[in-house]
Amino acid sequence: MGKGKKVAPLKEYPLTGNLEISPGVYLLRFSQNFDFIPGQVVKVGLDDKNPPRIYSLCSGNQEKEAGILFNVKEDGLLTPQLAKLIPGDKILVSEPYGSFLGTPEPAWWIATGTGIAPFYSMFQSGLGENKKLIHGVSYLNQFYFEDELDWAMGENYVRCCSRESSCDTFPGRVTDYISTQESLPDVKYYLCGKALMVVEVRDLLISKGIPYANIMAEIYF
Repeated sequence: MGKGKKVAPLKEYPLTGNLEISPGVYLLRFSQNFDFIPGQVVKVGLDDKNPPRIYSLCSGNQEKEAGILFNVKEDGLLTPQLAKLIPGDKILVSEPYGSFLGTPEPAWWIATGTGIAPFYSMFQSGLGENKKLIHGVSYLNQFYFEDELDWAMGENYVRCCSRESSCDTFPGRVTDYISTQESLPDVKYYLCGKALMVVEVRDLLISKGIPYANIMAEIYF
């Protein structure tokens, strides 16, 4: 933050929905009036007593409602409270910001868990063409938005599941899937997930000849 630059205050927005789409994982939606680039984040809070948390927007940039995808952390200060909200309740949201931005150029999107949020935003904003989405989770019920993504992306939507199996998922982690690829295309690679996953995938891509400059990452805590 540059010296003397003021931080814009968070604004109040009414909730329009709060759906538990998987055990402990919620898609919160609220009326919004801001513009954003798919992939950007916002700060979300409930009051001025506790610091807000950062979440990727999980909705298309032409929609009237914005979405936030989050998993409840039992010892967290914010997510257990967010999970209890109902339509009509208010949340505090910052202006969108960030440099993890979707583009129309060919790319691989690699995510684990709720790290799929910015890629779903890009997909919903019309940037799904020429993309390959690889989503890694532990259990089959964690493939958020899978019906929609499978219908639209077909074989370019790869589900990797490490603790359960099915006929249409890769048995293992995203790193296992990438390791099976004999060669990788010369495209941009976007990574979103926990720090360990991002580091492991980045190093694996580099070992397979992908330039560091072609790898963009967003770390989820």
